[in-house]
Amino acid sequence: MESLMRNVFLFLSKNRIANRTAKKYGLRFGAKRFVAGEQIAEAITVVRELNERGIVATLDHLGEFIYTKEEATEAAEYCIATLNAIAESQVKANLSLKLTQLGLDISRDLCLNNMRSILEVASRHNIFVRIDMEDYAHNEASIALFCQLREEFGSTIGIVIQAYLYKSEEDITNLHRYRPNLRLVKGAYKEPPEVAFPKKEDVDNNFIRIIEQHLRNGDYAAVATHDDLIINHVKAFAKEHNIPTSQFEFQMLYGIRTQAQQQLADEGYTMRVYVPYGNDWYGYFMRRLAERPANVGFVVKSMFKS
Repeated sequence: MESLMRNVFLFLSKNRIANRTAKKYGLRFGAKRFVAGEQIAEAITVVRELNERGIVATLDHLGEFIYTKEEATEAAEYCIATLNAIAESQVKANLSLKLTQLGLDISRDLCLNNMRSILEVASRHNIFVRIDMEDYAHNEASIALFCQLREEFGSTIGIVIQAYLYKSEEDITNLHRYRPNLRLVKGAYKEPPEVAFPKKEDVDNNFIRIIEQHLRNGDYAAVATHDDLIINHVKAFAKEHNIPTSQFEFQMLYGIRTQAQQQLADEGYTMRVYVPYGNDWYGYFMRRLAERPANVGFVVKSMFKS
C-alpha cells in the first residue's frame, strides 16, 4: 500500500495541470508545513529564526516545468535575488538550485550562462551554492556541468550524490580530484532497477558506504537524512576514525523532525535545514508526501482546518 501511494504522489508531482492549480490557490492543504513561504522575505524570516537556535540553512527558490529561455532567465534572477537577500540580511545560509530550472533541458549553454551569472554573485558575497541532483536522466549532464563550473569558481559550488544509484561510488571516486563538498542523500525519484537499487535495505547500505568513502577521502560531507540509524552511524564512524566535526554536517528538510534538528545543533554538530520557498511549490510538496506517505495525515488535517 505504501509503495502504491509513493508511486501515485510521484506521478502527481509531474502533473502540470495540478501544478498550475496549486499556484493559483497558494500554500494550502498542508504545504506550509514544508515550504517557508512564497516570498523571499518570508524565507529569510524562517532562516533568521533557525540561526537564533544555532541552526544554519540552505535556501531554495522552488521552480519546475521550465520550457522557455525567458522562464529559465527569470529563475536565475530569483536565485540571484536570493543570494542578495542572504547577503543583505546576513543570515547564515547557502543556496540550492536545480539545473533544469535554469534551462538545462532547453540548452546546455543557456544553463551554463545562467549558472555563471549566479556564481559570480555568490563568489562576490562568499555564499556557497549547491547543485541539487534530479532524476537519472539528468545525472551525467549535472555532474559534467559541476566539473566545468568547479574549475571556474572553485569551492563556491558543490553538488548532490544519490545513494540509490549504482554509479555513486564511482562518481565520488572520480570527483575526489576536486576535493568537493558533496551533499549525500538516499534519493527521492523513481528509477528503474537497471540504474538504481530497488530495495530500501540496499539503498541504506550504499548510503553508509558512500558516506564513509567520502569522509575517508578527507572531503566535506553534508549528510542529508532523517534516519537515526544513519546519523548515529556517522557519529560513531567519525569518532572512531578521528574525523573532525568540521569535516561534515547533518542536513534535514524544513518542517521535518524539528526536535532532532535542535538536538544535533545542541550537541555541537553543524545542523543545516533545507528551506524551500516560492509559489512553484507543488512538485516539491508531492515528493515529500511520496517519501513519507504518513505525512498525508497532516494534509487531511489542514484541509479540514481550511
